[in-house]
Order: sequence, then C-alpha cells, then structure tokens
Amino acid sequence: MTDILGIPDNAQGVLPNQFLNAAIDTGVIDAGEHKIPDSNVQPASLDLCLGERAFRIRCSFLPAGVTVEDRVKDLIIDTIDLRGDGVVLETGRPYLIPLRERLTLPSHIRAKANPKSSTGRADVFTRVITDFSARFDEIAPGYEGGLYLEVVPLSFPVRVREGISLNQLRLAVGRVDLTDAELAAHHAREPILFAGGEPVRPDQLDLANGLFLGLDLRGDDEGRVGYRAREAAPVLDLTQVGEADPGQYWESVRREEGDRIILNPRNFYLLMSHEAVTVPPSLAAEMTAYDPTSGELRTHYAGFFDPGFGYDATGALRGSTAALEVRAHDVPFMIEHRQPVCKLTFERMLDAPTLLYGQGIGSNYQGQTETLGKHFRRTAR
Repeated sequence: MTDILGIPDNAQGVLPNQFLNAAIDTGVIDAGEHKIPDSNVQPASLDLCLGERAFRIRCSFLPAGVTVEDRVKDLIIDTIDLRGDGVVLETGRPYLIPLRERLTLPSHIRAKANPKSSTGRADVFTRVITDFSARFDEIAPGYEGGLYLEVVPLSFPVRVREGISLNQLRLAVGRVDLTDAELAAHHAREPILFAGGEPVRPDQLDLANGLFLGLDLRGDDEGRVGYRAREAAPVLDLTQVGEADPGQYWESVRREEGDRIILNPRNFYLLMSHEAVTVPPSLAAEMTAYDPTSGELRTHYAGFFDPGFGYDATGALRGSTAALEVRAHDVPFMIEHRQPVCKLTFERMLDAPTLLYGQGIGSNYQGQTETLGKHFRRTAR
C-alpha cells in the first residue's frame, strides 16, 4: 500500500524533490494564497518563506504544551511589517516571524528545519518553533499547524522582507541515519570524503555517530585562511545577492606560524574544511553543531547538504569543501590545521531525486573555494 504521497508502507528515507512536489500538490505543505515557487524545491529540502509580519520579542521561548500564538502574546514588544522594502532587524534582538507555509503531516512523516547556508554565513541565528513543541527545528509526525521562525542577527544588522528564505525544511520517514559502519562501507565502494584530490583512506575516517571534518589553516600563498566579522558593520541586505562589499563586513584572517589561529570569543569567523565532501544521489547529509564538551568553541550552525553537493557522475569533481562558521565560547581558543571541528551525519534518500545540487538549479556553493555567502560581491567593481 501507499500513502497520499505515494510512499510505500515500511519505506524509509529523506523525501526527494519529486515527493516534496507531491506534498505541495496534496496540501501536506501549503502556503495559503501564495504559490510555493518551483525554485524553492531543492533536491532534498524546501526553502521556506518569511510571512508579512515579524514580532520583536523579549526573549526566546518554547511553547511546550500550548500554541505559539498563545505563548508569545505577553512577550511581544512590537509588530513589524515586512511587506514592501522590508525592515532592518537589529543585532542581538530576537524576532519571531510566522512563515508562509503550514504543514498537515501524515502520521508517519516527520520534518526537520535548518538555516540555509547563506543565513549561517551571515551569522544570523534561526530556528523553527511549532505549536505544543518542546524542541526547536524538529517537527513531530502528524503535526498540523503553522511554522514560526525565530531570527537573531548576531554580527550584522540585516534587512529582510516578506517572501525571502532564511531556512529550509526536510521531510523523512522511517530510519534514515547511516550508522558509522554503513557510512564506512559506503565510502569504501563510493568515496564521499577527499583530501588532496584523493579519497581518504577508510582507516583514516574519523567516525563517531557521523563523519568529522578538519580545518584548512594553511590557506592561500599569503596565509589567508578565512574571515572575521567586523564590528559596527553597516546593514547587510539579505534581499540582494552579490551586492554587498565584503570589505565593509569582513577582515581577512591569516595563519600563525605552525598553521594555527587563535579565536577571540567576541568574534565570528568563516573558515573552510580541509577535506572535500561529495553527497551522491542516494544520500543526504547534515552538518551538526560541534559538541561543546570537545573544546572551547562552537562550529557551524546545523545545515543541510543536499544530494549532488560536491558530486559529479563522471568523477571529475572530487568533492567540495565545506564552509564553517566558528565562534569561541568564553576564552581565546587555539585551533590548528586539520583539527576536527565539525561533523557530518549522512541519511539515506527514500528515492534518488530528479534534481541534484549544482546541476542547473542555481546552487551557490558547488565546488566552492570561498567562504563568503551569496550576498557578497566576489570581485571588486
């Protein structure tokens, strides 16, 4: 038997784009009077859109047993109109933005949300809140209701408006996570991690409920390894692509002798992984936030890697490096070249997607060698 989306009984995996389209067509995902743009459907995720208003709120919260609207009522400082040219969200202040989309999930389908890569690279913290839930970003099977996005700009004030996308949604059924043994076996037959253009030897995979990646702290010929966010930067317009002058927002970070840098806890850093990753059509991946018990730093907002990232069926592309958003906790902290600082978990796809990341769908970070997000100019004008 199959369900409303055509998913067979006992199937397991992340839903690919063709099933996401079916979810839209059947009203499992619905945006009311708004049509969900075809371009928002990615190989294994859906870009979600901001609604027409935002609430500036006193603090973050979880509804835990009541609706979001009931819980937030006495936390609202003011209401902001996101229509037209949009508005500026200030740094360090939490905002709650109802999203256009709402869900009517079947009882066996669950959902998960994460920031878009460009959102994390702008140091904008986001997470989804749903009615009655005691967890951020995780949406229970059978959930019926709206989606609310908590947004906190951390390094730069940002301009947003109705209709832009800051986060993504992924749907799944059954057990999707690959065990370390399954991941190692997949790498042995179809490599997913490369270093220096060659597959990483199976015995050198750093596995612990996922695959760890290390930092590239050798950088270019001048020793540049990434960027540090400038203080007192101007407003970053998230409604524009490729327009912001990177020099107004970022300063270059150079390695010290010994291929290392010291993180200042007040600053936000964009760095690159040493290894390159490929996500084949049969898999999806998620970058998980670094375990704080492993060191005095936090790396990478959780984020989705769709099938096709760093992938080329001909083998000509040997993976893409990952951009890492890094911040020290409370004290200056030294990190060194190839130090493991982030982890990828891999998930099986329900079916191969009919779209792949980077192949004709306008993906911004395929084959990336640059950490800056899509909002920044790549070359001087």
